[in-house]
Amino acid sequence: MSTLTISDYTLKHFDLKARDTMTEYLKLINVDVSDYTFAGNYIWLSTATGFYTIVNETFCLFILNSGELSMLLPPIGKKNNTYEAMLQCFDIMNAHNSNRNYSKIEYVHEELLEGFVDYLEEGTLVYEMLKDFVIEKKLVDYIYKVDDLIDLKGDSYKSKRNEINKFKKIYPEHRIEILDKTAHSQEVMNLFNKWVKDRTTYMPKEEVEVFMDGIYFERFAIKRLINDYDNLDIIGLVIYINDEIKGFTVGEKINETTASVIIEKTDFEILGCAQFIFREFTKILKDKYGVEYINVGDDMGFENLKKVKMSYRPNKLVPKYTIYQK
Repeated sequence: MSTLTISDYTLKHFDLKARDTMTEYLKLINVDVSDYTFAGNYIWLSTATGFYTIVNETFCLFILNSGELSMLLPPIGKKNNTYEAMLQCFDIMNAHNSNRNYSKIEYVHEELLEGFVDYLEEGTLVYEMLKDFVIEKKLVDYIYKVDDLIDLKGDSYKSKRNEINKFKKIYPEHRIEILDKTAHSQEVMNLFNKWVKDRTTYMPKEEVEVFMDGIYFERFAIKRLINDYDNLDIIGLVIYINDEIKGFTVGEKINETTASVIIEKTDFEILGCAQFIFREFTKILKDKYGVEYINVGDDMGFENLKKVKMSYRPNKLVPKYTIYQK
């Protein structure tokens, strides 16, 4: 399915051809949420059908899931165009969907909510002004100062320093390399498969089924990331121990001050590997992009992931919202 025609709009398939167009519109906004990049959306849409179109001079990204259409991001463009674009996008979704309750706009950055407001009275709260819509706060992105992640100073980072020091002492022969599609792709998938096996081995049986549902999507995302690695503005790192990859991570630049970590996987049996590769990768992101902050995304609602991300003492938590119609 290369296009989707709804009313007077033709929605094009979201593929690599959309990269330059989306990138140009992203330059018109300045947000630090990890969802606002081409590569991030392209990678994670690998098992779903994405479509895009231009509405009122904004870039609008839709996802078709089980026959129902919703938006993965709010209309992206100049703020004075976004409110009218949002109304038209809801019309597009409503015209296609079996029920208007399926029509929604996800991953809305708080600063962009103002673009959806019909200003009736100066000083009115944004939530009151969105009288025709329901705003639901969802997950938050964890953002850190890059120098905090590199220096790991103070008592709050003592355990991280200890883990890294233990890793370097036990595995002095380790080496790191910038991820290369040709050289590393098969070993990256091998590590991912081992990671899944290890996780399910120590996981309560009642959680395995839910976990595997998510892994289905993640496996396809990693395959797409590797297959199109050279066509995406991303950078990755792998860590070798005894000539075998024991960890990999991939990230990208979000805006002028912030880079993100898209994915990271390490061998559970290699203690300290996760802490070590994370710190080394933040050094590379700072060096390559000159950023001040690192965004590691949200916790997907998993309490254990939340604890890990909070343990690195985020500088700020940036909420993301979903917009529904009343």
